[in-house]
Amino acid sequence: MAGSAEGTVIACHTKDEFDAQLAKAYEADKLVVIDFMSPRRGPCQAIAPVFAECAKEYPTKAVFLKVDIHELEEVANRYNIQGTPTFFFIRYNVTLESFFCAYPDKLRNTVKEFIDSPLASASSA
Repeated sequence: MAGSAEGTVIACHTKDEFDAQLAKAYEADKLVVIDFMSPRRGPCQAIAPVFAECAKEYPTKAVFLKVDIHELEEVANRYNIQGTPTFFFIRYNVTLESFFCAYPDKLRNTVKEFIDSPLASASSA
């Protein structure tokens, strides 16, 4: 399985690996932020360092996954990805938000919004 070091972006290369990372994040009550990307597209390359910065900023509160839509077409289809980069914000298997864009401020602000949200730490207690 790919690295699961906190504070890093985890690149998922198989559907099983992706599903395992999601399950682990849900179990740890973490926000999941998924970057559905294509390495061939300039906007995906441009936003990647911002995505990595977010991962470093919130190492204990969120899991940042990167999915190449060409490599994991089955996963991209599951989320109905129409273009890249598309970001999904998921907690407890519920999609909180998703958007298509490569705007650094929107990405940072959305991550911060869901990290700081009162629901962010609401567990099934």
